[in-house]
Amino acid sequence: MGVEGLRFTVGSMSGRARTGVLDTARGPVQTPAFMPVGTQGSVKALTPGDLRSIGAEIVLGNTYHLSLRPGIDVIRRHGGVHEFMRWSGPVLTDSGGFQVFSLGHMRRLTDEGVTFRSHIDGSEHFLSPELAVEYQRGLGSDIAMVLDHCPAYGESDEEVRQATERTSRWAKRCLDASTGDGPALFGIVQGGWSEQLRRSSAEHLASLGFQGYAVGGVSVGEPKALAYQAVEQSVPYLPMDKPRYLMGVGSPEDLVTCIGMGIDLFDCALPTKVARNGGMFTKNGRINIRNAAFAGQLDPVDPEVDCDAAEFSASYLHHLLKSGELLFYRLASLHNLRFVLRLMEQARDAIRGGRYAAFAEGFLSGYRVSNEEARLAQRQKMARARAARASSA
Repeated sequence: MGVEGLRFTVGSMSGRARTGVLDTARGPVQTPAFMPVGTQGSVKALTPGDLRSIGAEIVLGNTYHLSLRPGIDVIRRHGGVHEFMRWSGPVLTDSGGFQVFSLGHMRRLTDEGVTFRSHIDGSEHFLSPELAVEYQRGLGSDIAMVLDHCPAYGESDEEVRQATERTSRWAKRCLDASTGDGPALFGIVQGGWSEQLRRSSAEHLASLGFQGYAVGGVSVGEPKALAYQAVEQSVPYLPMDKPRYLMGVGSPEDLVTCIGMGIDLFDCALPTKVARNGGMFTKNGRINIRNAAFAGQLDPVDPEVDCDAAEFSASYLHHLLKSGELLFYRLASLHNLRFVLRLMEQARDAIRGGRYAAFAEGFLSGYRVSNEEARLAQRQKMARARAARASSA
């Protein structure tokens, strides 16, 4: 695509919330936008046609997973990740840094890069900033992310400082390794929960002149208040004329809140992950369709969420899940992603109308959020499960 194929234009403003258009060689993306996560070249249970039908304009793929399986060379022989997964729209690829650093004891870190063992078969691999850029060029993505050092929640102040400084050094190496005919490159702000580190990271990256900027180091097990704090401490120091991407955030309440802080792009596996376990978004909050209360509900879960799932009753979806029918995973995933993408459309309309604050207040006042303690416990359970799988590889 080439960096010259990416342009970002800010449209309307309502407070700090803003609309924009991210023009790519494979089509425009209206922002604020949510990117469905196709970690392994597939948004689970859905086809590219499904994604287009619910209004998705851009999807995310993951360099760590795709480089391990099927491998960069296989995807390159297909003509790139777009042809491989038959998605004609833009693709943003994560560098894989988050996945590598979540491996914990299965990786060794130096300033040169990180050596890690595959969670699939235990084989040893090395990833450097230069290789992260090379792999993403091989994938043919439209937007690539720098390799960053994402500190875990609970690490010491000194460990966070070292991770932030390493991220800055690696960002410059990624930029030096990028070429005009490769994907556009986004820098990633780190800094943990330190206002000083967040500011210095953002200012340094801004001075390097990336095509866009991400706020990283959130969704790592921290309370929501700290995630919001990290956004507040990063955004003011990023260029107004470049897209801002908040990595790994996908709860409806978080999306609405962080759009109000000036974020343009989001991604998260949450909508499809909770869908596969019976969690479905509604305007009043997330419900669990597995509950017996839905066994006799003849109305759809939320008829305003205009997708194929709205053609079926909550009772039928309850039956599908309880019976182990695979159709449930497609319908629930469609529903949750359409809910989020429709929320983006509503947010853009509110911004254009100069009424985003009222829109956000109305949504958040009626949306029942998940219990914070239960949410953190679930994230810790998932992290332990990932570690156990990695250890057994």
